Amino acid sequence: MNTTEQLLTIKNLHTGFNIKDIYYDAVDNVSVSLKKNEILAIVGESGCGKSTLATSIIGLHNSNKTRVKGQIIFNKQNLVEFDEEKFNSIRGNDIGMIFQDPLSALNPLMRIGDQIAETLIYHTDLTKEEREVRVIELLNQVGIPYPERVARQYPHQLSGGMRQRVIIAIAIACKPSIIIADEPTTALDVTIQAQILDLLKELQKETEAGIILITHDLGVVAEMADRVAVMYAGQIIEEAPVEELFSNPTHPYTRSLFNSIPQNNSESDKLQVIQGMVPSLTNLPRTGCRFSPRIPWIDAKHHEENPELHEITPGHFVRCTCWKHFHFESEEGGI
Repeated sequence: MNTTEQLLTIKNLHTGFNIKDIYYDAVDNVSVSLKKNEILAIVGESGCGKSTLATSIIGLHNSNKTRVKGQIIFNKQNLVEFDEEKFNSIRGNDIGMIFQDPLSALNPLMRIGDQIAETLIYHTDLTKEEREVRVIELLNQVGIPYPERVARQYPHQLSGGMRQRVIIAIAIACKPSIIIADEPTTALDVTIQAQILDLLKELQKETEAGIILITHDLGVVAEMADRVAVMYAGQIIEEAPVEELFSNPTHPYTRSLFNSIPQNNSESDKLQVIQGMVPSLTNLPRTGCRFSPRIPWIDAKHHEENPELHEITPGHFVRCTCWKHFHFESEEGGI
């Protein structure tokens, strides 16, 4: 793909939260890009900074409690420099957001049709009649049966899967060029999850939008993504095309994530777990390899003092050199 197809370029992004008058970066020097008609998956455990990265892109942070530095280039403009008024002009219009919890994202006191129409009122000059037609069209597009009836209903009258479809309808109402999907299937059962993912893929084919898919589910990544960025403790620690990442996971954290997936063909009944947990913002080490405390059997000399991303094969980047020496604790030798 050539550079003209680049939709979003994030460079050296820092998003810090004010805790007792000190800013702690939840997103720490992140650089990543999104192309037209591409699905970029952001993967990692809870607390790794995935959702903070998403909300930084569309400015959904309290400016009094949050500090955002760096570049988020969209349409040749740096979104980091946008005020609330400018963000309102692109939210829902150029960049759509599918939130994790549709029940809290929807207004319980507004009818479904009115909530979808709200975006159209703000960003388009459609007449009331045209908006009503567009609302039904959108409900049809996201696979909701009896759209005229659903448009008159309230969120509590719908199932979880239906509410998630409504959230998607709102996100795509103005045909945005970028869709951010933050854990869009977390609260749904497996059957509905598959339907929502299929719907997202269909919508992407129709609109050629770039999708940023935030998830901790590697099964979803395998099915959906073109490229994957693995986040840990606020940093991207590995980035690669999806086939490359699944055939050759390299960073110790990525390998540990794959190793913790239950295997049908495993001889052992024991579920593999990653030792320790993601450090809290205030306890997060800002120098050295951030994953090193969770793999203490790897000698300190094998970690970089200031780990950087290294391109090990074309398009495959890995942070720190500890991957060269990594082995699981249960293994006798090296990798």
